[in-house]
Amino acid sequence: MRRLVTLVAGLCVLASVAAVPAAASGTQTGQNCAFPVTLTDATGTEVTLEERPERVTTTNPSAAQTMWEIGGRDQVVGLTRYASYLEGSESRANVSASFGISVERVAGTNPDLVVAPNATGPEEVAALRRAGLTVYLLREPTDIAGISEATRTIGQLTGNCEGAAEANAWMEANVEAVRNVSDGATERPAALYPLGGGFVAGGDTFIDVLLAVAGADNAAAEYDGYPELSNEALVELDPEVLVVTERTAGYAGQEPYASTTAGERNATVRLRVRDLNQAAPRSVVNSVHNASRQLYPDRYDDSIYVPRSAVRNVTGDQPTAGATTDTSPATTSGGSGPGFTAVSALVGALVAALLVARRDR
Repeated sequence: MRRLVTLVAGLCVLASVAAVPAAASGTQTGQNCAFPVTLTDATGTEVTLEERPERVTTTNPSAAQTMWEIGGRDQVVGLTRYASYLEGSESRANVSASFGISVERVAGTNPDLVVAPNATGPEEVAALRRAGLTVYLLREPTDIAGISEATRTIGQLTGNCEGAAEANAWMEANVEAVRNVSDGATERPAALYPLGGGFVAGGDTFIDVLLAVAGADNAAAEYDGYPELSNEALVELDPEVLVVTERTAGYAGQEPYASTTAGERNATVRLRVRDLNQAAPRSVVNSVHNASRQLYPDRYDDSIYVPRSAVRNVTGDQPTAGATTDTSPATTSGGSGPGFTAVSALVGALVAALLVARRDR
């Protein structure tokens, strides 16, 4: 057990690698997509691109999803298996290993740039750089502003600034629309997102913000990050609603959650795991609309959804080549393909650790 605790602590350190705000220098400032460009990544490394990268490989699906949203899909030559839901992803190289990414497969895509969200471990980033690759490690977004920053950064690095601005405007317009649904509600339900094995999404996380936007209070907000809680502590939190996914749909009927108000009432909000675990514009839009629709069925109306076309009309932008053109948020039905960011990376590693611990007994 002591070995498992040590492993968990190490994983948490890796998931929270030091984040340095992206700082632009050289010829590029704000939304100016001129090259060369130099940006400082989450490792404190200055990354310089002399020209717009034609070949981009992403090491987590949140970055791949963002490339699709900002009009950069044609630049993407490699992505992980967890981004297989993206249209056209089958024609890109799969750079996944049995766990994490394969440095050899990433190098085999011959990328001009590797975009690595924060769930990519520092050892993997170092290995990619030793292979002679240009790697930019993004900071971990814990709120909407962080997701906007990551989207802008990817836009700057890949020469898709206008698409990034449009994606952010679309996301922020929908966030504001959903916030208005719960305005004036006499009570906000206490919600909990269990990850399995006693782990939950606490405060200072992407999940915490999504719940707040949708009109719920995070029952575990007093704990930062993704803590492991005892059964007694979980019952004491007493959530009124459980947020479940296709992986955890039966949790309301299982202990310790069955002994909470949510379990007794079988009160759940079902969202897609990839939307909850991939901190990117489309995931935000899908999650907040779907959660609000279920939390406030008498107040929510589908007409509040803001399509991309409305944002273009306001900004005067032309449609971004390759960007999404959907006209409504995707519902939880028919969802497939798990996310793989800091949340799911932690869960996957914990599962592996548990298996090792059991085997060693």
